[in-house]
Amino acid sequence: MARTRSQVAHQKVIEAAISLFAERGLDATSMDTIAEVSGVSKATIYKHWPNKDALCLEALSYLVGSDIRVPVPDTGDLRADLIARLSYQAAPDRAFLRERIMPHVLAYASRNLEFGKAWRARAMSPVITALKEWIQREQQRGTLVQTIDVESAISLLMGPLLYRNIFHKREAGAQVQFAPHLERHIAEAFLALYAVPRRQGVSL
Repeated sequence: MARTRSQVAHQKVIEAAISLFAERGLDATSMDTIAEVSGVSKATIYKHWPNKDALCLEALSYLVGSDIRVPVPDTGDLRADLIARLSYQAAPDRAFLRERIMPHVLAYASRNLEFGKAWRARAMSPVITALKEWIQREQQRGTLVQTIDVESAISLLMGPLLYRNIFHKREAGAQVQFAPHLERHIAEAFLALYAVPRRQGVSL
């Protein structure tokens, strides 16, 4: 089905905003510049979004793949499922821009607390909730110990990935050189701490 003019304009603004945010940062990108680059008038932009923060939140949600359903691996192999969870990237074609834009997002969110709260609710909370549900499920199955400090566990799982994404940016088309097997290392460290030992009859 062909998109309406309004839908086309909406997507052009999203794409222009993402490109500008990645290149210049959020503070340095004005609605005037977004209008100029997208070819969509400011009046039309403000019909879709009340302010730059609202536009930014939608653009970032698109960039991280919030429009794509995240698969939930459950093969019975605890290690493989965890690695698959940590390795999954929604919309891999958007990965380079995600890496470019994330330091700008964190800097902007640190100065704009309401934006930061809204961004975490949109982007981070679903991921964290899914990991917490996975931990609880595996505890019920007896494959993870019952004494897990969930917040510490989430930090162990997410922290190294965020560090890589923030501090190890790459050029377009280049392969990531930093810790190419990072997800496997994270999974093995996590399971070394929290998996029920094999001697108790649980196969990992």
